[in-house]
Amino acid sequence: MTSSNILFIGMDVHKESIEIAIADGTNHEVRRYGKIGGTHDAMRKTLRKLVSQGATLHFCYEAGPCGYELYRYLVS
Repeated sequence: MTSSNILFIGMDVHKESIEIAIADGTNHEVRRYGKIGGTHDAMRKTLRKLVSQGATLHFCYEAGPCGYELYRYLVS
């Protein structure tokens, strides 16, 4: 896997919303992706869009009550 096939996804997780920033593996420039709702449905829709780009996704977010729930969802 080359670094050009990787998307780094940074998330600021809150109960009601998730703020997302993305950096690709080529230039490492971080850009704001947007703010989504804090529901599993909102995350599922966002993941579907990100996966459609054909890259491997690497996630980073803070631990905490909302972060642990998100982790369990992402690995399921």
